[in-house]
Amino acid sequence: MNIAKRIFLFLAVNVLIITTISIVFSVLGLKPYLEANKINFTALLIFCGIWGFGGAFISLGLSRIIAKRFMGVKLIPPDTTQPELRDILDTVYNYCQQAGLQKMPEVGIYESSDMNAFATGPSKSRSLVAVSSGLLHSMNEREFKGVIAHEVSHIANGDMVTMTLIQGVVNVFALFLSRIIGWAVSQMVHEKLSALVYRLTVILLDIMLTILGSIVVFYFSRQREFRADSGAARLAGRDSMIAALKKLQATYEIARQDTRASIATMKISGKSGGLMALFASHPPLDERIRRLESM
Repeated sequence: MNIAKRIFLFLAVNVLIITTISIVFSVLGLKPYLEANKINFTALLIFCGIWGFGGAFISLGLSRIIAKRFMGVKLIPPDTTQPELRDILDTVYNYCQQAGLQKMPEVGIYESSDMNAFATGPSKSRSLVAVSSGLLHSMNEREFKGVIAHEVSHIANGDMVTMTLIQGVVNVFALFLSRIIGWAVSQMVHEKLSALVYRLTVILLDIMLTILGSIVVFYFSRQREFRADSGAARLAGRDSMIAALKKLQATYEIARQDTRASIATMKISGKSGGLMALFASHPPLDERIRRLESM
């Protein structure tokens, strides 16, 4: 799955759910944290906790459905006898067993020229591993095994739940701080304007703090990529993981000269510097390769 698109879908669903919860709470009158001209910090924190973690975990629960629906992932039947599909399943299942997973994930293929694969799902026992047709056609067996081992490591490490918890914490802080600051600002204006100022301030800060919070989420995402690389090296061998990354690196170098190539927006290459490096979900390929070579 295109990494940028997957992250966008997760964040979009997260924001949509938070907005829905907000509307429901408003309709039901469940906003006890604003009391006349004072604010109930405990009630606000509880409210933001339900609000923030609710959005993150519902997004996680829908992750497999979203992936299948929007990327057109076609699941491979576990009992398939087609040689190519059987090889894919056996590779995934073999690494899952090595990683100590009790239940095998769903495995699927989706049509895309991108060389990519992804793992998602709400838990280790309800996960999905999907590979693109572009990856199957472009990588040799050793490189392919490195990629699959990397995705299985994400599942074994519980990265989906970990990132959801981090997103939940970021949501809570963004919601809490925006309302505290919004309330403080509303106290500085005339009473007739306070409600409007509060709402506008909260909306603006929700957007700004969510963007700033995403820097924290992406930082942890990059750290989990390093850990998945290490796990893949243990499962498939260090050389297989390095070979896969070098293939991606070579493809990216070509794609950088072709603005039509979608891999240029995948963020798999990461950024070695600059402001945009803070919003990269993956570390630079050079650094990932260097760390593996030094293992």
